[in-house]
Amino acid sequence: MSEENIFQSIVDFFGNPLFVILSGIILLTNLFVFFGTVFFWFKGLVPILYRLGLGLSKRKIAIFAEGEFDGLKDLLVDSNLFKEKNIIPVRKDALKKSKGINLMLVHYKPFEGYMKEIIDLKDDADALIVYAPRNEGNIDDEWLDKINSERNAIVVNFRGRLLNDILVSMVTTSYK
Repeated sequence: MSEENIFQSIVDFFGNPLFVILSGIILLTNLFVFFGTVFFWFKGLVPILYRLGLGLSKRKIAIFAEGEFDGLKDLLVDSNLFKEKNIIPVRKDALKKSKGINLMLVHYKPFEGYMKEIIDLKDDADALIVYAPRNEGNIDDEWLDKINSERNAIVVNFRGRLLNDILVSMVTTSYK
């Protein structure tokens, strides 16, 4: 058998109507899966990435801290995720400075006596992250219950976890 005859036999074999129908069905299935994947990508993932991008570039973070402010600010800025201009210091004598900022990071121990005012400043859609390192003692059960009753409220004990919780809060809370 010559090369041309072998090639023609293969073409004739795969030119069988059964193979033509099966390849058409497989092609249509692949096209449907491809366009479905693209659709769900844009419907599901793109809005999350958009909100995260807006949060990282424009969103203000109010840090309620006294002596620990510089350490918390450096933690955020050194991660290369947050811009220094978006980090707002809030001291005990100027709590209302955080009004309108929808992501609040509170160092618990220095602001223990101000938690009621801070929770009152928080809107329902705002994120409240309470940083309470273990070496400074535990949060009172009363305050844990009040923090737990708030939407978008998180208690964090570790600095490494703090970055993750801020990022998640940026995606899950509204951006005004």
